[in-house]
Amino acid sequence: MFPLPEFFEFYNPTKVVYQIGIATSLKPELDIIGIKKYFIVSDRIISDLGLVKKVADGLAEAGCEVTGEFLDVAQDGRLNDVKTCAGQIKDSGAQGIISIGGGSVIDTAKASNILFSEGGDLVEDYSGAHTLTRPLKPHIVIPTTAGTGSEVTMVAVIYDEENKEKLAFPDKFLLPNLAVLDPEMTVSLPPNMTAGTGMDALTHALEAYVGIQASPISDAFALGAIELIVNHLPRATENGEDIEARGAMLIASTMAGVAFTHSMVGCVHGMAHATGGLFRVPHGIANAIYLPYGMEYNFEQIKTRLARLAPVMGEHTAGLSEEDAARKAIDAVYKLREKLNRLGALPLRLRDVGVPEDGLAAIAEGALNDGTSFYNPREVDPEALLPYIQKAY
Repeated sequence: MFPLPEFFEFYNPTKVVYQIGIATSLKPELDIIGIKKYFIVSDRIISDLGLVKKVADGLAEAGCEVTGEFLDVAQDGRLNDVKTCAGQIKDSGAQGIISIGGGSVIDTAKASNILFSEGGDLVEDYSGAHTLTRPLKPHIVIPTTAGTGSEVTMVAVIYDEENKEKLAFPDKFLLPNLAVLDPEMTVSLPPNMTAGTGMDALTHALEAYVGIQASPISDAFALGAIELIVNHLPRATENGEDIEARGAMLIASTMAGVAFTHSMVGCVHGMAHATGGLFRVPHGIANAIYLPYGMEYNFEQIKTRLARLAPVMGEHTAGLSEEDAARKAIDAVYKLREKLNRLGALPLRLRDVGVPEDGLAAIAEGALNDGTSFYNPREVDPEALLPYIQKAY
């Protein structure tokens, strides 16, 4: 048992509902929220798959109106998208928002809700942490990926195209009112996105577990998420119709989201944010590539926790020293990545996703400047971190 922290807090007001098919039959939950006019935020791929229409039809059956749709969310939600989306929501006469998609869609909806509810300019008026003073308009989230956990987090990450960086807007009033976990909404996710988003969830849980703000409550969510992911991510990747595996991954993603919104994340996310901003590598893929190397960078500071984690990941540690047991947890991450790679669903090297070797030093500097560096167990030193980025290359 680890020493108890001197102080921690836990705040999780988002209601979570889980059921196969529930995304199209939300009337009891909609009645509780009590508004009738919703604007849908999603993307073209989700719409083309028919998922937006399924939800919209369910809203109509529940006596609610869809006042409009914004379907132009890009790979990473962009500042201009947020401004455009917020204007359309306001002009439509909507009373609330339903976002249907992955992290980029959800974060775009969160940020748009700030401008829809409060007006102003996102960067000029809301940069920094916890700048809002009151609740926003109702926001319902229906995730179509099992990775970001954004349905239960208090942050929106938005891409600044001009400066090639990702901006984080953390605020407790960004927490959605309702998270709807329906595994049927994820069965069409292709293997590469299943693997990438699943590794994103694993990174959330693992960094939350070893983070400097970890608490017994965040540990419980993180460890539960890790166990679910290790046991179900290969199944969901190999067979997208495996509804049990899809459901387990959705639940794990949400649990990991609860964990890291309290304990935060560290240098793996710092490197991934910098890599995504500079070289447009999808966030989950970047996390998957960096995760074992970030664990190695932090090893001396986190080995006691890793030793406890290894059995949760299916590793046998009886009779091993703490250090050897801890390395088994890193081995488990390598083995999971390699299994997903053999399924053709996950690249393992930065060179495989178009990152130039002469850009590695910039990634190290970007990781230092990322807000996650404040929560990493070891001080983020670009010079010390660079060799681990080079290993990932």
